[in-house]
Amino acid sequence: MLEVIITGAVVSKGFNDEPAIKFAESGKAVWFRIGKKVFDPQADDKSRWVNFPVKGFGDMPDRIEKMQLKEKSFINLRGRLDEESWTDKDGENRKSVFIVVEDIEYAGGKGQSEKDDSKPKAAPPAKQEEPAGEFTGYEPFGGSFFDEM
Repeated sequence: MLEVIITGAVVSKGFNDEPAIKFAESGKAVWFRIGKKVFDPQADDKSRWVNFPVKGFGDMPDRIEKMQLKEKSFINLRGRLDEESWTDKDGENRKSVFIVVEDIEYAGGKGQSEKDDSKPKAAPPAKQEEPAGEFTGYEPFGGSFFDEM
C-alpha cells in the first residue's frame, strides 16, 4: 500500500445537502471527503482543488465523533491509499481510489483545548543562544565524501 500524509486539508461539504461526515449504522465505519488547494500554473488563478474520499474503520469513527469533526474543519491526516471496484447499475466496471485514515488531528494545533481558558498556559520556550562561530554555508553531516578519498 501507498502511505499518504496530507496537511492542511479541509473537510468538504456534503453532496446534495447530505452531511459532510457519514457514519455507518454499525458504528464501525466513517466516510467523508477532503479537499486541498494546490498550485497549478495552468489554472486561471494559479491554483485548483484536489479532492479525495476518506474512509475510517476500527476506532476511527469514534475518534472522529469525539473530535466533533465537521464541514470546513482543517485537518492533517496520515493513511494509506486503497482502491475499490464495483459494477454500476448499467453493468459497467468502475474503480475508485480512496484514503483509509489511520491518524487524524486538527491542522495548526488548534482544537478544543485552545477554547478552554481555564487551563494554565505553557511558558514560552527559553531563548536559545546563538552557537559560537559563524555559519559559513552548507556543512555535510558526518564529514565529506571527498575527505575520505
